[in-house]
Amino acid sequence: MELIKVVFIGIVVSVVSVILKQIKPEYSLFAIIIGGIIILVYIINSFTNIFSFFSEVVNKTGIDGNLFKILLKIIGIGYLVEFSVGICNDSGHSSIGDKVALAGKILIFIVSMPIVANLFNIILELL
Repeated sequence: MELIKVVFIGIVVSVVSVILKQIKPEYSLFAIIIGGIIILVYIINSFTNIFSFFSEVVNKTGIDGNLFKILLKIIGIGYLVEFSVGICNDSGHSSIGDKVALAGKILIFIVSMPIVANLFNIILELL
């Protein structure tokens, strides 16, 4: 049921954006950004269920909580970059979107370095 509401909001925002593009093109991008934010705020409640599930997994398996936090940061960066690149592409600035995507990939690599270091330590211990 939530998916239907999100799809409906997306369709309404798209129609409003097309209408605004004909009347006042400069407001069309704002409608897209505001619509995207409304959708993100609407689905935020779903994230609480995801966080509680993963925290249960961390507690039951004994995985280091810092690794879980790093994974959440990586997922958050990925979604934020994807949203930003979409806005850049919608506004006709795909070259800026490409640079945002590159910056996001580099940031994800930097944030994931403790996981890579931990993996190398495990491999060295096995050898």
